[in-house]
This record gives sequence, structure tokens and C-alpha cells, in this order.
Amino acid sequence: EPHCSSKEESTGGNLAHLRWREEFLNRLTHSGLLQEQVILQTKKKIFFVLLSAPWSVLCYYAEEISLRVPLQVVTAPIVNWSEQILSQLSLPSPLSQDVPNPPPDYYTCQFRTNKLQRFLGSDDKDTFFNTTQRHQVLYEILARTPYGSVKDGEVGIDRLLNEQVFTAAYPPPGPPESLGLRQILYVYWAQWSCWRRYQPLDHIREYFGEKIALYFAWLGFYTGWLLPASIVGTVIFLFGFWLVATDVPQERHTPRYFHIPGNNISLNQENTKPSCVWTVFLSVFMSLWAVTFLEYWKRSCSALSHRWDCSDFQDIEERPRPEFTAMAPMTMRNPVTGAEEPYFPENKRFRRILTGCMVIIIMIVVVLMFLIGIILYRTILSIIIYKSEHSFLTFSIASLSGSVLNLLVILMLSKVYTTLAHILTRWEMHRTQTKYEDMFILKVFIFQFVNFYSSPVYIAFFKGRFVGYPGNYYTLFGVRNEDCGAGGCLIELAQEMLVIMVGKQLINNIQEPFLSCWVCYQRNKGMIQEVSPWEADYQLLVCEGLFSEYLEMVIQFGFITIFVAACPLAPLFALINNWVETRLDAQKFVTEYRRPVVERAQDIGIWFPILQFITHMAVLSNAFLIAFTSSFVPRLYYRYTRDNTLSGYINFTLATSPRSYNQQHQNTTCRYLGFRHENGEYLPEFFHLLAIQLGFVIIFEHVVFFIGGMIDMMVPDIPEEVEMKIKREHYMAKEALAENQALGKTIIPGSKDAFSSDVRWRGARPSPTQSDSPPPNLKEIAEETDTSGSC
Repeated sequence: EPHCSSKEESTGGNLAHLRWREEFLNRLTHSGLLQEQVILQTKKKIFFVLLSAPWSVLCYYAEEISLRVPLQVVTAPIVNWSEQILSQLSLPSPLSQDVPNPPPDYYTCQFRTNKLQRFLGSDDKDTFFNTTQRHQVLYEILARTPYGSVKDGEVGIDRLLNEQVFTAAYPPPGPPESLGLRQILYVYWAQWSCWRRYQPLDHIREYFGEKIALYFAWLGFYTGWLLPASIVGTVIFLFGFWLVATDVPQERHTPRYFHIPGNNISLNQENTKPSCVWTVFLSVFMSLWAVTFLEYWKRSCSALSHRWDCSDFQDIEERPRPEFTAMAPMTMRNPVTGAEEPYFPENKRFRRILTGCMVIIIMIVVVLMFLIGIILYRTILSIIIYKSEHSFLTFSIASLSGSVLNLLVILMLSKVYTTLAHILTRWEMHRTQTKYEDMFILKVFIFQFVNFYSSPVYIAFFKGRFVGYPGNYYTLFGVRNEDCGAGGCLIELAQEMLVIMVGKQLINNIQEPFLSCWVCYQRNKGMIQEVSPWEADYQLLVCEGLFSEYLEMVIQFGFITIFVAACPLAPLFALINNWVETRLDAQKFVTEYRRPVVERAQDIGIWFPILQFITHMAVLSNAFLIAFTSSFVPRLYYRYTRDNTLSGYINFTLATSPRSYNQQHQNTTCRYLGFRHENGEYLPEFFHLLAIQLGFVIIFEHVVFFIGGMIDMMVPDIPEEVEMKIKREHYMAKEALAENQALGKTIIPGSKDAFSSDVRWRGARPSPTQSDSPPPNLKEIAEETDTSGSC
């Protein structure tokens, strides 16, 4: 059960801290907790206070915090959809594994002490409350026990940890026997050999709680859905290579020339774009994939939250944060609990939030300034390389080095802004931890969205569109604006995506093994003799939440949906990374972190609306990529207005330089991409194409959103079998908590689940036993139920 550990210096520590610590431990004793002190002799004495709760205290607080306890075992097996399909084909599932000691699934209801005999397993007090529930009860006591003035917010273990009165408070890792939960998770989850197995989500929930289990459930669900996306993307990528040779429109009697930014010469243009039809198909597929993925995750999440008794979880009486209680200037009576609590005026908080928004805007401007700097770097470097002896490497070196430099800038700004966001969110004085986390996540996501996607958005939608034409080039700080390469901007966008997405994932995955080695060193340093599990866990790292894990996956989700038209291999790289990421995160939580205090949750929180926002941005981005960046719409326009065979298409897309420019360059005629007259004015075809492209964007996003809405209507958020279980559970809970005990026992079946009853036609002939014997009375039913082992 949870325990506090207090690390004291040889001088005895701060006197105020000693007084607070003594008062806190005394009040824990008065609340009924049992204490045992252990001293660990190292360079500094570490005092461990082991806490446990007797049966009476567990029952009192279990009813106080509305813990749910079992009424009956659910006999229906939990089967994944892939296992169902393979079982219908009489094939074994290669993803399943037999994990020891699977936690059973129960019908549950809220605990009531006066109805104890009606709950399953109430005769065994040692196992009636599971380990996670005991941790919840003990942490509730630790969180609400005062150690000083209540009005000043001197309440709870979180405030004491914040004031460094105690150095740690955490649940023990569990018993050291071979089949403990931690050992099971290490063998059947954290090992690299489990990469192709289902995650033991019920074991994860039993050990870490619902909030962490839901993250790994979402990660596994997301990784599974990446498999079809990666297959489609890889097939289209390989098919595109085969189509390159046959997809290039053949030109006769037409020179194909192309301007390189930063110089005045022309190179022969080669069309290296894959088939635009398959690019459109991939964009539509991934847009619908993202919408469908979120809809089916809602179904999976609802099933998990009900199975883990969190479907109706609402922390209405969430206590204030320790930093808030320490810094709040005044107090106010809580309208829900009636207790006097620290208070911060809403008008002051609103002004601070507005100030935080201004800081976000300033940091976004900083990101754009760095982006402009990288654009100038690429342009200047291309000029320098062109003037050297290796001019053929101009594009590749400038573009690749610019992408790597951009990645380094992104990682540097991410570290700076994350620290700044912590400071801003603390300064805004949010009362609860949930509100604090939501505001912090929102700040960081807005910044990271601009930080990671600004360069790809520039390449996809702005690069090469403000170049001008020969004799009238546009400049930025005196340097000509850069243009796309001979293969178009999609090639550069794919390179930028791979460098940023894959590079970031490699850096993160390389860091974690070094962290593991450091943890092992710290754990073994200074410990020659064998120590207890809680003493060994004291050397581990503190689990600081799931923010970084969620953020990494959400940024990746944006890359594979927003810019998938440029890089069909992005889902494949994401799939490979997630297989590695799942094992690394599992090892981190099992071997490197102290066991965190259990936190309940019914979904993934604010991350789901963020994913919905990214999905909407992905639909719009893919529509604009197809319409304005690829040659899909111009080819269709040429096919239906000029030549169905695309003969002369490249000549159609090239404009001729003005005569004044040709005379200045030894009467050399130059062709460049654009729909302009020789005097530089736009041709009517430019405006025709612009209208068609905008129309395509509107039609594309309306069609995708319409199909997504139809999917939302056809796919219910809660599966039918889960709805039936919820109704069944509510019915059983009502009968179990009814005042008429005999009536309650008649309704709740014992060994046979209600869902397994036989189906009979209406009006069917009754069996002889039904017709020959009179209906039993309530007392007889109650006696039969007692003999069958029902609650």
C-alpha cells in the first residue's frame, strides 16, 4: 500500500518541516492508518514510513469516494475483432498470448457498508478490495489530511511534497514473487519479443490505473490502424515508380527549361512526379482513415471505460492544486463541498490568460523568423555552391542541410517553449490539476503545431509561388525568392517530412536507452546489500505524466494525415516507430519509473479534440495539396480543353521570358513555369485554373466531411453489447442496493449469466416442469440463489 518516504539531512532538517511532518503523521494515525518506520543507512539517512489501512478504514473511505465493487463475474469472453475473424476462419491468432493471472471482469456497483453481504467475495477481507483500490483509499486520506492551517491551504501530501517536507510518496512495486503484477508486465509486455502480441491492458490497468492504461490502449489501437494505412501508402509509393516512365507527357519541338533560384541559367526539366490519380486516391483514403479511426476509437474507449468502471467517472469535487493553495491571495467557501478554500479572482486570471496568449503569439513570430532565416540560408547556400565546382549538387545539399538545420531549431525551440509554458500556466493560477494540465497542453500544442508544421506548410503552399518572372524577380531582403526543384515542391515536402518526423523519432528513441542505463546506475549505487522493493524503487525516477508521450504521437498523427500526399511512406515509418515506442514506453514504466499513484480517467481527455482538429486540418490540407501543389487539376484542365492524350502539356505550362530580358542575355529565349504573357501579365488560363482549383477544394472537403458524417451516424459511439452490459449492470446495482434484501437476491443470478439464457419463441409450448409445478415463491427463490453462490 502507498507509503511516504522522508529524506532528512544530517543536520536534522528545517524546524518548520519537522513540525509539519510530525503533525501530519500524527493526524494520519488519528485517521486510523497503521504506520511502520524503516531507516535506510546510506550516505544520508532515509526514513521510510510504511502506511496501511485496516478493514474499517477501507470500508469507510471506499463508500466515501464511491469505489465500485463486484456483484457478479462477467462470463462473456473478451475477444478482439482480429481474433473473431481468425476464429471464423478456424485459424489461431498470432497476436494473442496467455498472460498469467488475468484480472476477471465483473458487474459492479458502488460500495455500501450496510450491503456488504450482497457483494461478491465479501467473506474474504484480505482480497475484497484489490491493490489498486487500496492505493486509492490511502492516497485519498493522504490528500485530505491537514498538517496546519486549512485556510492557508496546509493540507495534503501533494503540498508537503511541493514544500520538500517529504521527498517522495508512492505505492510499493508489489510483492517480489515470480508472478507479481510487475514481473508479469515485464515478461509479457516490456520484452522486445512481445512486439507482435496484444498488450495485457487489464494487467496494465490493475497495476498503473486507468489513465495510463488508456494511453497504452490508444497507442495500441492507433498502431493497429496504421497497418492498413502503411500497406496502402507503400503500394502506391512502389506503384508510382513503375508509372514514372509512362506518366511523363511526351513533347515534340518544345524545349523544356526551368529556372534555378539564385542564378540566370536554365536546366532541362524532367518530370519526376508519380501518377496524380494515385496521389488523389491516397489523400482521400487517409482523410477518411483519420475520420474513421477517431469514430472507432470512441467505441473502443467506451468499451474499456465500462469494463474498468470509469464510464460514469466525474471528479466533481477535485481538490485544489498545492501550488494554487500556497499562492492564492484569499479564501472562499466552495459551493459544492462547503469547505473554506483558497481562491483567486477570475478577472485577474482572465487577464493573465490574455497575457499568456500574447506570449504564444510572440513565440510563434520567433518561429516564423527562424523559418525566414532558414529560407535565406538555403537560397544563399545554393548560390555559393552553384558558383563552385560542384554546381550539380546545388539543390540536394542546400535543401537537405536546410531540413536538418530546421529540425535542430525545432527541437531547441520546443525545449525553450515547454519550460516557458510551465511558467505561464503556473502564473495563471488554475485551481485544479485537470484545468492546469488542459491549459498547459493547449499552449504547448498550439506552439508545437506551428513549430513543426510551419516549414512543411511553407514548402507545400508558398514556396515557388512568389518568384516572379525573368526580368521581374521578387526578393526577400535583397535575395531572390527560392523556387521549387525540377521535380516540383512535393519532392522537397517529402524530404522535409522525413527529416523532421523520422529524425525526431530517432532522437527520442536513442535518448531513452541512455536514460535506462542512468537509472540502473543510480539504483545500484551505494546499495551493496539486498534491499526491500520500496527502498529500491526510491532510486527510480518520478513518473511525470503522459504529456510527452501523447504529444509525440499527436505530432506524428499530424504528419501522416496532413502531408501524406507528399510522402506515402509516412504511415510505414510511423508504424515502425510505434512498434519500438510501445516497447520503450513499457520498459520505462515498468523498470525506470516509480509506481505512480493511480489516476482514474474515462477517456484520453483534451487529446481527443486535438486529434479531431488535426483531422479537419488534414482534410483541408490534402484538398489544397492536390489542387494547388500537384499537377492533377492542371492536367485535367488540359485534357478536357486541349488534348486528351496530354500531348503538348509541358509546353502549355511554360511561359516565355519577356523580350527585354532576352535582349539583356544575348537574345537567349528562356522558358519558365507559369501562365503569363511575354510582358508578364497573367493569361486567362491562370484565372480559369484558379477557379477550378478552389472549386475542387470545396468539393473535396464537402465530400470527405459528408462521408465522415455518415460514418459517425452509422457507427454508434457505444457498441450494442456494451450498452446491454451497462443496462444490465444498472439493473443489478439497483436490486443489490434495494432495502428488500430477499427481492434483491432473487433478481441477481448466480452462476449463470443472464446473457446465456436460451431464446424461446413467443407462444412456445412450456416444458413439463414448468406446467406441472406451481411457480415458486420469493423465499424459495432466495434459498436457491443462496445455494448457487450468488451475492
